[in-house]
Amino acid sequence: MTIVANHEKVSSPIKMRIFAVHNAVAAAVLAWVVEVHLFGVHLGIRFGTGTPTTLSLGQIIGVSLMASLLGWALLSFMERRVARAATLWTVAAIGVVLLSLALPLTATTSTAAMVGLIVMHLLVGAGSIPLMYRSTLATPVRRAQD
Repeated sequence: MTIVANHEKVSSPIKMRIFAVHNAVAAAVLAWVVEVHLFGVHLGIRFGTGTPTTLSLGQIIGVSLMASLLGWALLSFMERRVARAATLWTVAAIGVVLLSLALPLTATTSTAAMVGLIVMHLLVGAGSIPLMYRSTLATPVRRAQD
């Protein structure tokens, strides 16, 4: 049996960015399902001396969706205002992903939760950053005139 995938060309910048957001959310959901249901990891976080909170699938979807949409908004803003927006945005996006690792490193309730959330953060970045960058290659420069 042969399975043939549909390799429709995604060429418009908006389609590519929608796909990047989709990839970010899908990566987070896949990571959550594997970590929680397959490996049995309890994704718990605690801020300071507060009560521990277990991260639900809804929270994972919401945060990954908002992070990727904010990345898209920043990229769109930078394309209109900054020369070399794609390069600067990519550096900023990678920096945000690295900074986001502070949460799992400091607020998790177990080592397994820390590793699981680090993997999740990296997957969300890897699922969206390359496509967002690639979408800028098909976008004409639309900077405002000074």
